[in-house]
Amino acid sequence: MAKNKPKKITKNCLVKRHYLKNILKIIIIVSLCITVFSCRVINSNEMFKTDAKYKYSEFKPSEKEYRLQPYDKLDIKIFANEGFKLVDVSQSTAQTASAFSYLVEYDGQVKMPTLGRIQIAGKTIREAEAMLEEKYKEFFVEPFILISVTNKRVIIFSGGSATGKVISLINENYTLIEALAEAGGINDFSKSQRIKLLRGDLNNPEIYLFNIRNLKDMKSANFLLQANDIIYVEARPKYASRIITELSPYIGLLTSALFLYGLFLR
Repeated sequence: MAKNKPKKITKNCLVKRHYLKNILKIIIIVSLCITVFSCRVINSNEMFKTDAKYKYSEFKPSEKEYRLQPYDKLDIKIFANEGFKLVDVSQSTAQTASAFSYLVEYDGQVKMPTLGRIQIAGKTIREAEAMLEEKYKEFFVEPFILISVTNKRVIIFSGGSATGKVISLINENYTLIEALAEAGGINDFSKSQRIKLLRGDLNNPEIYLFNIRNLKDMKSANFLLQANDIIYVEARPKYASRIITELSPYIGLLTSALFLYGLFLR
């Protein structure tokens, strides 16, 4: 019985093999490069990152009264006669106040009727009301001033979701835990022990770190918020699922290349 002679490998087959090997090497190198790059950007949506040795601001008692600052929008009402008719329930009609909205400008001044520009930033609402009442005595009989800030708000970013939320401060004693509750609380993908709060000038902000995971640390959750605070709840990394998501297209490409390489070697 005649033995099957081994097939001769032609020059053309050798060229094909060499060509496919080079293509396979290129695909592997490109896939490795993409893998390294993907690992570097796997948390590309992370915000407000700080160094491991960053020294966070120390907790200090928040002021009970809000102090006016540039870009506050003020609703200012001006009454005469110490607002007598405003509170006189025996009268059938109430006094109509002059009510307008005013903007605290970049330099902390506000432009008021007859008074012109006056410095108001840095004062509490009570201090600002007293100052305006004193200045308007020249034009009104026993002036009575009411001031409210209409654009006090904080911004909350939850690292476990793709959305942020702007929350209006409805009172002077609005706490961190209240803001978190209104924003939807802490979800399964967020770190309750890594909550950052940025306050002040963003060029050099004060950054506080909160841990509300344990009951003993809940005291810090009563931290009073101020207008324009930024709250960021860090997300859990989820490295495995994100790496698989990032690399699945390239793994498919590599698998196809290996399959084709195997076919050509037959």
